[in-house]
Amino acid sequence: MKIIADRTAGVLYTSCRWTFTQEMGIIPVKQVPLLRKSFAVLAGLSLLLTGSAAAFAQPDNHPGKILAGFFEEWSIYYANYNLANLESNGSAAKLSHLIYAFGDVSASVSEPSTDTCVIADAFADFEDNNLPPVGGIADTWPLYGNFAEILKLKQLHPQLKTLISLGGAGAAEAQAFSTAASTDQGRKALAASCINMFVVGNVGSDWNGNITAPGLFDGLNIDWEFPAATDKTNFTLLLQEFRNQLNALSAQTGKQYVLSFDGPAGAQNYSNIDLKSAAEQVNFITIDGYNYAGSWDTATNHASPLFDSRQDPDFGQDLDIADTVTAYLRSGVPAEKYVMGVPLYGAGWTGVPNKEHGLYQSSTGPSAVPLANGTGVCTDLSGNTAGCDTLLTPGLATYSTLAALTSNGYKNYVDPFRIAAWLYDPSSETFYSYDTPETAFVKTLFIQTRVPGGLGGAFVWAVKDDDAKGTMVKTLAQGLGR
Repeated sequence: MKIIADRTAGVLYTSCRWTFTQEMGIIPVKQVPLLRKSFAVLAGLSLLLTGSAAAFAQPDNHPGKILAGFFEEWSIYYANYNLANLESNGSAAKLSHLIYAFGDVSASVSEPSTDTCVIADAFADFEDNNLPPVGGIADTWPLYGNFAEILKLKQLHPQLKTLISLGGAGAAEAQAFSTAASTDQGRKALAASCINMFVVGNVGSDWNGNITAPGLFDGLNIDWEFPAATDKTNFTLLLQEFRNQLNALSAQTGKQYVLSFDGPAGAQNYSNIDLKSAAEQVNFITIDGYNYAGSWDTATNHASPLFDSRQDPDFGQDLDIADTVTAYLRSGVPAEKYVMGVPLYGAGWTGVPNKEHGLYQSSTGPSAVPLANGTGVCTDLSGNTAGCDTLLTPGLATYSTLAALTSNGYKNYVDPFRIAAWLYDPSSETFYSYDTPETAFVKTLFIQTRVPGGLGGAFVWAVKDDDAKGTMVKTLAQGLGR
């Protein structure tokens, strides 16, 4: 049973043509109970599919789909979000995979044998001895920092798989990957270094001497953003080298290791990857399900819509999750390896006229950084003043902050045909596109039903951006049977 959206017919329905809602339009959540009922009916689909009031609950030996969460190493600074928070709010117990961002990559054109992984922030990773302890478990000298806390999480949650994401969005990281992947010697050196550092656990050294953390990471996430057309073959070869070396380590230890890579949402980027061959090397792919629109656009739009819409001025450009899924599956990526990204942040614009509640309207630029409690605008983006949205970036805001805006002049709206939500304040002419628990849950229905057996699961970027209760992670967990 496949969920699809037909804007022209004004009906959201399944392939068996069971109607959820008709002629709903785009309307404020608080004003129209029917819209809330539509989500209740969508949630009710889970009962039809499983015959259980526990939604997609699975037997204990089948713990549901993948639910991965990215934890940024810098979360411990301005955001003051620690792995202890992930444990105390119950989110850690819901995750199948914790992905730590990032480890850096370094490569040399002239000396590829020196290509290596690099610790991005030694203080955050293994030196900070003042972090709140996960589960109250004391540190063990000489390992401190986030790495020590990850091991505590694994102690409390033995089924949790931990990966480190290598690279990231920086141009220097992309160039380093390109350089290392271009030669057999470079590929071998980089894979060996990263596996030794993060999987074997020889993470580095400080004033205490060598720092080791056996069992720290169960695998690697390759976040090469993004290969160029000339990198297409080398990208697959790099993954093959990582897979081969992880398999060799498995032969020594008897343990199976996880390999994944970050898949872009845009055709201009995923066209530079041999998706079928790349997918054969990995356990799953974390595929972006966001940034379909953002403050780089002059007009407002949905940043993470599930479906396309003829109402969208950009209709037909595949700027939606369903079209990205279709492209990957048609390229030969197995559905069970498709792990859909769900953003725990929103995209914002300002100078948006009060027409259609701000949707598909012009703007004068990115939204200002709001205060974290939603009561106003942050005036100091240096990170020296507490109380601002923790992203400290115009045009962006965390789910935690956005959830507070409805108490401060904003109204929440939903496009039921695209499965997308937004906030708009006519007095400040500010618009935010974001995911709510309702849209997130419906995305899990899509994951469960897009093909027989469903897609592989979902991941969030990033766990620090959830509210204090972990509402978004727990909502996704419920929908994915975790």
